Amino acid sequence: MNALTDTLTVLGTLLILALPALVGYAHEWRVDRQLRAAAAHLSGQASADRSRRGLTAHDVARAA
Repeated sequence: MNALTDTLTVLGTLLILALPALVGYAHEWRVDRQLRAAAAHLSGQASADRSRRGLTAHDVARAA
């Protein structure tokens, strides 16, 4: 019975120590996913705008 209690104590301590790091990792992963989606949306929107209005001097200067 002592071995089971000791094992559960060690696992509980590990969980308490690792939980904040895992929550932070999940949060960063969600933010990265949102940033990638926003970048893809903006790049798709920018290419649609360029095809609609053509290439301007501002686009050429920005590319250089």
